[in-house]
Amino acid sequence: MSAEFRKGDKVQWSSHGTTVTGTVEEKITGDTETAGRKVRASRDEPQYRVRSDKTGRDAVHKPDALKRAK
Repeated sequence: MSAEFRKGDKVQWSSHGTTVTGTVEEKITGDTETAGRKVRASRDEPQYRVRSDKTGRDAVHKPDALKRAK
């Protein structure tokens, strides 16, 4: 079972071998275009738009790619 995240949660993810820390900006539950790409999501398989603390850039990840930051 995947973790549930809410807007404002601090999370970490791996990007090109580096651990990135950021903030959940929104939960995506439908097909959309964001962070420069098309996102396929649904209520059963949501994705999350996150913003990097270091660069300020947005990314979209599946819940399995994210973990709560300490």
